[in-house]
Amino acid sequence: MIRVLLVDDQPLIRSGFRAFLDLEEDIKVVAEAADGQEGLELAREHMPDIALIDIQMPVMDGIEATRSIAADPALTGVHVVILTNYGLDEYVFDALRAGAAGFLVKDIVPEDFLHAVRVAARGDALLAPSITRKLINRYVSQPLPSTTEPALEELTSREREAVVLIAQGLSNDEIADRMVISPLTAKTHINRAMTKLHARDRAQLVILAYESRLVTPHNS
Repeated sequence: MIRVLLVDDQPLIRSGFRAFLDLEEDIKVVAEAADGQEGLELAREHMPDIALIDIQMPVMDGIEATRSIAADPALTGVHVVILTNYGLDEYVFDALRAGAAGFLVKDIVPEDFLHAVRVAARGDALLAPSITRKLINRYVSQPLPSTTEPALEELTSREREAVVLIAQGLSNDEIADRMVISPLTAKTHINRAMTKLHARDRAQLVILAYESRLVTPHNS
């Protein structure tokens, strides 16, 4: 059973998502919150698999709530998915850097929404190649200052290669084809890289790859 926490300051939005999710046998909405602070408290209380969090809310916004969840060792198993009306804007980018596993636009078609919830529950990031390319474009147009370099020296050459390919927007199957390995082996390299770099998920690997200059917009 996939346990979901809904965090949105609009009751109609929450009730709509809840009614839709509760129709699924493998998904259960365990709690609802109207702001980020309440969402953080309910995440600690209910330990959901997925926290669907709106960005712009009173008291505590979605980015700060995401950052607080990501920083809490007790909430390691909670995967934050950002809900937005605007697509990949500045807020969403900041949320990914804060620790979100991905994002969903609120007008997403129902089938894609359910698929996304299940993907996030498996621990996979919701970063389609098209979204990754937008992240790359963000670095091209407004390059961010370099942060403290993660422990890249701990990565094997194959793990580095996998991280570079992730940052280029490739899926696991595409990474496996490029590296001439099985999809399972590709996922193993990715998981080990996440562990060594202390990345919560694939989205964080993309951010780290660029901020550490392992990949630059010009060689992606």
